Amino acid sequence: MKYLIVIEKTRTGFSAYSPDIPGCVTTGATQAETAENMEEAISFHLEGLKIEGEPLPEGSGVLGCVGDAIS
Repeated sequence: MKYLIVIEKTRTGFSAYSPDIPGCVTTGATQAETAENMEEAISFHLEGLKIEGEPLPEGSGVLGCVGDAIS
């Protein structure tokens, strides 16, 4: 299953979260490192849900971008 992740620039690097997986977050020095860390965080989080017998979340995120909407 694929999950949408959001990567945001911070003062010290980048942070990421998945709207489909509450509480699953990570950080990194670069976008690439943050994406890699998020993949590991999601795997770890899902493994914990499996161990606890909890259902795995479905990927429901939709990617969209807007620009120049505000002048």
